[in-house]
Amino acid sequence: MRITHVETIPVRIPLKPARRMITALGQHNVSDYVLVRIGTDAGIEGVGEATVMPRWSGETVWSAQTIIDHLMGPAVVGADPTDIAEIDRRLELTCRHNWFAKAAIEMACWDIKGKQAQQPVYQLLGGPARPLTVRCRFSMGAYDPDRARNRARELVEEGFTTIKVKVGGPADTDFERVRIVRETIGPDMPIVIDANCGWDVETAIACVRQMQPLKLALIEQPTPDGDFSGLARLRSTTQVPVMADDMVFDLVDAEELIRHKACDVISVYPGKNGGIGRSKQIVEFAGRHGVACSIGSNLEWDVGCAAMAHLVIGCPNMQVEKYPGDMLGPDYHEVRIAKNPIDIRGPLVTITDRPGLGIDVDWDVVRSHRIGA
Repeated sequence: MRITHVETIPVRIPLKPARRMITALGQHNVSDYVLVRIGTDAGIEGVGEATVMPRWSGETVWSAQTIIDHLMGPAVVGADPTDIAEIDRRLELTCRHNWFAKAAIEMACWDIKGKQAQQPVYQLLGGPARPLTVRCRFSMGAYDPDRARNRARELVEEGFTTIKVKVGGPADTDFERVRIVRETIGPDMPIVIDANCGWDVETAIACVRQMQPLKLALIEQPTPDGDFSGLARLRSTTQVPVMADDMVFDLVDAEELIRHKACDVISVYPGKNGGIGRSKQIVEFAGRHGVACSIGSNLEWDVGCAAMAHLVIGCPNMQVEKYPGDMLGPDYHEVRIAKNPIDIRGPLVTITDRPGLGIDVDWDVVRSHRIGA
């Protein structure tokens, strides 16, 4: 079987007003992503998703479309899509980084591989390490006090048992937001904070110390991108587990984190890591060194979310039971792109055992939300 063509479709879907995200990187109201459709000479089609965010990964909907159309797509035409290692090799020869664009092609190839084998992707990764239903945390934006209080109350009513609060801005404002959430949900429910690299090291250390009475369960990405020693220094000052996310894109980053003893948990997801296979490499490397992994989110649609869920289910070291992750992205959006959307009910996300990624894209919906020419 050989790849015959690679098609890109830039799509825009707004977020539901109640779920628009505010972080240290700014506000996210609308998702401009790229869907990738790969055809083969066997008539099997695969789909992928580039969940790009300029202020986070540096990739845009237009840069992803262009680099796939003119470099990555032509590089994989003629290749066997079930040979993931060869697909990765060809993609690496086209350019550096551009992880989300590479991931879109790679996950589409996993989709084809699973369909050809008549197996779900998680089976190809080694078989299910956990049930097909996964409990997630909820990521709350950096809201004002009243909105934070009301949202926290609603999340408890919806059945969430872990809440992540975005921080990374002014220290006093961040502390007050987390304090209000703790007051609202009670003393025992886990709270995670996520600064998205918004604090410098000294501010991060001071804020974590100030929040000690609030009983944090996890501190996610409190320090700047690239400062492995700074994150290690923060970790050495606190008894709270530390998660790395925004600074770990590839296996080299994971190796540096572990060499510096900088974290207890690594947040992985296929988009950020250049694909399902590359995420699996990080997860297995971390596991060999006693570091847990969990699933992060870039507010994916159903295709990207499916890739994440198969990774979680297929990899034992994705310790979502101890460190809940986030696969709720499709439910943040006003429109779903799948004919058979992933089942998201409050904190519970369930995928099926259908072959490949298990998602049938509704191309009529996609075309109606296409942007550009």
